[in-house]
Amino acid sequence: MASNASANGTEEFSFANGPGAVASSGRNGLPKIQTSSAQKRHNGICHDDSSAPVKAQTIDELHSLQKKRSAPTTPIKDGAEPGTFATVTEEERQKLQLQSISASLASLTRETGPKLVKGDPAKKSDAAKVSHVVHHVPTITVTDSFLKFTHVLYNLSPAELYEQAIKYEKGSFITSTGALATLSGAKTGRTPRDKRVVKDDITAEELWWGKGSPNIEMDEHTFMVNRERAVDYLNSLDKVFVNDQFLNWDPEHRIKVRIVSARAYHSLFMHNMCIRPTPEELEDFGTPDFTIYNAGQFPCNRYTHYMTSSTSIDLNLARREMVILGTQYAGEMKKGLFGVMHYLMPKRQILSLHSGSNMGKDGDVALFFGLSGTGKTTLSTDHNRLLIGDDEHCWSENGVSNIEGGCYAKCIDLSREKEPDIFNAIKFGTVLENVVFDEHTREVDYTDKSVTENTRAAYPIEFIPNAKIPCVGPHPKNVILLACDAFGVLPPVSKLNLAQTMYHFISGYTALVAGTEEGVKEPRATFSACFGAAFIMLHPCKYAAMLAEKMQKHGATGWLVNTGWSGGSYGSGSRIKLQYTRKIIDAIHSGSLLKANYNKINVFGLEIPAEVEGVPSEILDPKNAWSDKKAYQETLLKLAGLFKNNFEVFQNYKIGKDSKLTDEIVAAGPIF
Repeated sequence: MASNASANGTEEFSFANGPGAVASSGRNGLPKIQTSSAQKRHNGICHDDSSAPVKAQTIDELHSLQKKRSAPTTPIKDGAEPGTFATVTEEERQKLQLQSISASLASLTRETGPKLVKGDPAKKSDAAKVSHVVHHVPTITVTDSFLKFTHVLYNLSPAELYEQAIKYEKGSFITSTGALATLSGAKTGRTPRDKRVVKDDITAEELWWGKGSPNIEMDEHTFMVNRERAVDYLNSLDKVFVNDQFLNWDPEHRIKVRIVSARAYHSLFMHNMCIRPTPEELEDFGTPDFTIYNAGQFPCNRYTHYMTSSTSIDLNLARREMVILGTQYAGEMKKGLFGVMHYLMPKRQILSLHSGSNMGKDGDVALFFGLSGTGKTTLSTDHNRLLIGDDEHCWSENGVSNIEGGCYAKCIDLSREKEPDIFNAIKFGTVLENVVFDEHTREVDYTDKSVTENTRAAYPIEFIPNAKIPCVGPHPKNVILLACDAFGVLPPVSKLNLAQTMYHFISGYTALVAGTEEGVKEPRATFSACFGAAFIMLHPCKYAAMLAEKMQKHGATGWLVNTGWSGGSYGSGSRIKLQYTRKIIDAIHSGSLLKANYNKINVFGLEIPAEVEGVPSEILDPKNAWSDKKAYQETLLKLAGLFKNNFEVFQNYKIGKDSKLTDEIVAAGPIF
């Protein structure tokens, strides 16, 4: 049987006993298998041409072929022909980047920054290909740090950061869903008492200082001491991670940030949480507007003035710099930058907000404010609406924009049933902080609190299916203030006038159930100005005035929604069902709640609707839901007193030239 071509053009084999075959025998008299005459021959040797031979002479050359270098893609500006690109070489481009980073890492005791070279120090061949930054010899004594190179791992991809973490950072593992599990060290949460802000002639007048303020002062000299300590530590390392990224999705008002850190965990965290630049934007990044020096693995000197522990998070608004010492908790970077935005944005007449935001199909935007446990994340995540962001926003003349490029979700007791979007977002690229997992299967146990109750996941916002990209929207129609009232005396929903909105925004109320260590089950009121007192820089009344001005200008309505108890306080009443709260939120979004009939209740002076579709009318007026009317009145007055006491620190602050607006806000509070 001879070799023939099949109908589809593929080649067939034949035994050498057909017509035209070369007579030959194989072993044991079996006929030899011959290929067709179409097979290529070279020097009498038959080659398998199903694939070309590898273009490598050594195994190292073969490995080098796995990765291709990214070509420059920055178009030439100033009216060049379409499709033409900059002639800057890759070496020149990287040299400019290294010069910028070297300037960021410059010590005050040296004329120039450290010697930098791009690439992983473990891959010496890579480093040798890139020319380092050229320095002039300093006029002071040469030190060991001047003689060494520091390798820069610049804007690495998640895959590259995974490799760095797994290889070099103990406690880093890949979970069963592909997320990177890591540990934040001794600190598993923020340490507000260790946060310091430089108080100079300008910030002394601009920032909120004193009772109730989160801003604890330090002087310029102490900041520079800590900065020098952080920079020296980072320069002593073989490698540092550098992220150049953006804050604020509004392109007119975005901020360029640079994060210099020592851990792949921190670099991946900020890669997820900040806005990721395109290659074109990165090539033209230039000098950052703000820089973080994260030397969290190295402690501050406790003998330094203003230091009360080995941890210090220091903010210098004049220098546009933040220094982190003595804590590896990544949330310090996220919230530190949020504080910076709370300072920079109001200077541009842009309101910075600690809120969630979503948008309906008709372009109607809602803002959600609420402290932990109020349901802000749950209620702002709505499959019928697009998610603009879950935590930090700006409200400018252009509308609403997300400050961040990612989400930082709590993971304790997380399940697919409760929070499917968050659960499904925990995949390759996500950072899982301080979670516990099975040592063999790597499946995470989200109920396990062995490391901390504050387990977290940081992932890009694109991991949420209904995220709106870019994360911007028009001016809000509704401003929703959420409170989990464990006293059970606030109505499930109230419509607020502007003064009431400002009052409750400044108050930032919710209630938590006290711990049971001593059998105490009384609810405890918690107030956090602007629903984020730990992060604001200016006086709360300034943010409230900006909020009222924007709401009035754009016709937004304020709402107070109680997601807590009804019919009694915690222990006697019952939690308002989530399905009822969702019906209320739906009625706010649709605009139907604006058309309802309203009644005013005493003490707080809140307007409550007579009915809401899908919600029992008897719970809309909290007094009707209580069987013990006397107990209701006593509890109502107790909560009103707590509001009044909390507001005393704000009522003497003048907004504008006189105290008229302040008086209106105070009058919008409880009267009894």
